[in-house]
Amino acid sequence: MTTSTIAAFSSRLSRNLATRYPAAFFVTAAALLARRALNPLLGDYVPYITLFPAVAFSAWYCGIGPSILSILLSVIGAQYWLVPPVDSLRILNTAQSVGILLFLLVSLLIVGMGEVNRRNTEAFRRAQGALEQRVQQRTVDLDAANESLRELSARLLQLQDDERRRIARELHDSVGQLLTGLAMNLSVMRTDIERLIKTAGSITDSEGLVQEMSREIRTISHLLHPPLLDEVGLSSALPWYIDGFSKRSNIKVDLDFPADFGRLSHELETAIFRVVQECLTNIHRHSESPTARIRIKRSATEVRVLVEDRGKGISAEKQSEMATDGKPGVGIRGMRERIRQLGGTLEIESNSKGTAVIAYLPLANVSALSAVDAA
Repeated sequence: MTTSTIAAFSSRLSRNLATRYPAAFFVTAAALLARRALNPLLGDYVPYITLFPAVAFSAWYCGIGPSILSILLSVIGAQYWLVPPVDSLRILNTAQSVGILLFLLVSLLIVGMGEVNRRNTEAFRRAQGALEQRVQQRTVDLDAANESLRELSARLLQLQDDERRRIARELHDSVGQLLTGLAMNLSVMRTDIERLIKTAGSITDSEGLVQEMSREIRTISHLLHPPLLDEVGLSSALPWYIDGFSKRSNIKVDLDFPADFGRLSHELETAIFRVVQECLTNIHRHSESPTARIRIKRSATEVRVLVEDRGKGISAEKQSEMATDGKPGVGIRGMRERIRQLGGTLEIESNSKGTAVIAYLPLANVSALSAVDAA
């Protein structure tokens, strides 16, 4: 019997007054019967040998009252059943009186020790209950803190997307228009001083540089937050981005996007676009793969996004860090946090033949998240 089982048994027995006295009575009776069975072998020698365990049981588990009952029953039973002449009451001799006195003294010592043990056990049990309550309260506080942190992370991601959209709009509407005007002025100047050959060559080069700068700024603006994503949705934004990525990186990208995919909420479309964008960036920087494949499927309950390559894969050390929640790259952390805020999951599978990133985004949690952001 383990210590915890003994403690549980002691707690149940000590709290139930109706069972303590019967338990002490039956244990003492069993001890008397055991000693009675040994009577032919032991005679009147050590008549109390089997009664001490009964007294100890009563003292440890039943309390002072049941222990006194056990002592009285032991003395009467021993004198009536065990010490010759058996089954009769008689005047005690000196040896029997000394035996009874020693039995009473030892029994009282056992009762005192048992009572001290019972009180210590009860105090320990109360302290343990108080500790468990404190642990439960700390657990509730920790859960509340984690929930607040998740809400803060969701808000930070939303603010990041809003800031990107604002910067993209400013670049397109303000700086882009100024560069267009500058290019027009330079074009007029080039026409006026075309007769100056040396100066005309420099002006032509400057005009080309300005036009290239204008194209780069427009590209950056669209990459930060493509206008097509807000206006038309993923059906136009993803092909536009993938086509530009393939031209810049010389990586052939195969996109499987259903024609009847339809529109999703702003949060879901932004998350899917950022996952594809981050995965293609990682393929270009790290995988050395000449090709990439993107598969997007939509069901009644979720959207599944698969991006895979045929590159060199992620090293075992890096995979171990990611599996043990170590310190993966900022891009991976951002993808995982963004998807988790929408109630989805992100899986990464990699070996020497390539890497696959799979994102599952439920359709049911988006309305709830939108309500939180609006509040």
